[in-house]
Amino acid sequence: MTDRLYLYDTTLRDGQQTQGVQFSVAEKQAIARALDQLGIDQIEGGWPGANPTDSDFFAARPQTKATLTAFGMTKRAGFSAENDDVLAAVLNAGTPSVCLVGKTHDYHVTRALGITLDENLENIRASIAHCAALNRETLFDAEHFFDGYKANSDYALACLQTALNAGARWVVLCDTNGGTLPAEIGAITSRVIAAGIPGANLGIHCHDDTGNAVAGSLAAIDAGARQIQGTLNGLGERCGNANLTTLIPTLVLKQPYASRFTTGISRDALKHLLRVSRQLDDILNRVPLRSAPYVGASAFAHKAGLHASAILKDPATYEHIDPALVGNTRVIPMSNQAGQSNLRARLADAGIAVEKGDPRLAAILDSVKSREDQGYAYDGAQASFDLLARRELGLLPQYFEVKRYRVSVERRKNKYNRMVSLSEAVVVVKVGTEKMLSVSESMDETGSDRGPVNALAKALVKDLGPYQTAIADWKLVDFKVRITQGGTEAVTRVIIDSEDGQGRRWSTVGVSANIVDASFEALTDALIWKLQCDAVEPAV
Repeated sequence: MTDRLYLYDTTLRDGQQTQGVQFSVAEKQAIARALDQLGIDQIEGGWPGANPTDSDFFAARPQTKATLTAFGMTKRAGFSAENDDVLAAVLNAGTPSVCLVGKTHDYHVTRALGITLDENLENIRASIAHCAALNRETLFDAEHFFDGYKANSDYALACLQTALNAGARWVVLCDTNGGTLPAEIGAITSRVIAAGIPGANLGIHCHDDTGNAVAGSLAAIDAGARQIQGTLNGLGERCGNANLTTLIPTLVLKQPYASRFTTGISRDALKHLLRVSRQLDDILNRVPLRSAPYVGASAFAHKAGLHASAILKDPATYEHIDPALVGNTRVIPMSNQAGQSNLRARLADAGIAVEKGDPRLAAILDSVKSREDQGYAYDGAQASFDLLARRELGLLPQYFEVKRYRVSVERRKNKYNRMVSLSEAVVVVKVGTEKMLSVSESMDETGSDRGPVNALAKALVKDLGPYQTAIADWKLVDFKVRITQGGTEAVTRVIIDSEDGQGRRWSTVGVSANIVDASFEALTDALIWKLQCDAVEPAV
């Protein structure tokens, strides 16, 4: 017999507390749909009445199988639950579920709210009872619960029991300051259940200020809690919330959770986890964290030659799960630490079979090591490595030839008499027997200058003749620059991350003393990799 675990997402509310994050209504709708497709049980959409965006989202909320929840707080002292306009705004959102946050730490009750402990209990009781009477599934977020329990356990427990008696479906233990360690979370959760709060009505809400939000959430589940609150990619105030992108596959795939519990996440839905994680990063215009568990680009990367050799024989030797289960892929990076085992594994992943001992393997490795001495870094630019290897093996078509390019940067006054920059790029390429000349400026639709590399990229893709359709869905998503040597002999390394409409993401590298040259090399590699990956026939 397995227990049901319920997953509660607060990306749209608590995740929006992340510094620099502000979702639009359309973005909130898109995230809600992605969470729903994943199989999340409950989606907290925001705090209606707190800001126009949240109110507008609830007015235009998408249809979801997940229970959409409005967030708010318990009624204020001096108001009845029926006449508190802040509470009314939450209920007027019309969601089937509401989550109310309330104080459970006696210090916060007397200092922050300035009321008596009994008055706070009455605020909790009246608020929950009012929502329940309106047939809303009601949650009570017990703010600062763990700190409150350590300061005055009897009062913290009384707050929980009051909410439960008033009709709350869930009472949620919140580690609001994120400072409680997993062992303590587990022990306190066990004591809460022993004191009469059923685990079937108990949730956990952890913050990551000690880097333990996921571990703390699992400790609460081990102790008997049955709801987990968190956010996609660990968004949240300060250091973030418990990362559902890590918790979900752990609960679905790892023992003892996989055999003890069921969730709303199916194995088929789990395969979309990486896509959903990347979708959020795209909305936020953020570069995905390479080292993120399960969904990071480096989560299944095997750089050491010994590891790659073992992976060829049995992936389980150095992988805790099959990366395909979460939509990820195995990567065998190439670097100056690589051996032939790494190389053959990497080539095999690219669909290139080369026999052990083939002399071309040594030539490729020599080329990699020589170029890394010049400043190249192929462990972070797999697409450029693929192209290097294919050239050495005679497997890379000649798609186009760059005849020349030029970039100029000008400072001039605009119509408002302000000095602005404008970059212009000219690129001449030969495709087959035909030469194409393209010119582009770096000005975007808002009138802002996007810089010389932007102008160069726009000129390069403006006209590639027969390849134009094939590259139409290509876009540059990140641009990283590093100076690999100092002083007068400085060398610039540029790594570009690209993406296409098929959801593929790849990295290319360029190196030069000139940042424009390095950038252009990485840009051309990105387009050539796209063309060969799509098996585009070269022009003749």
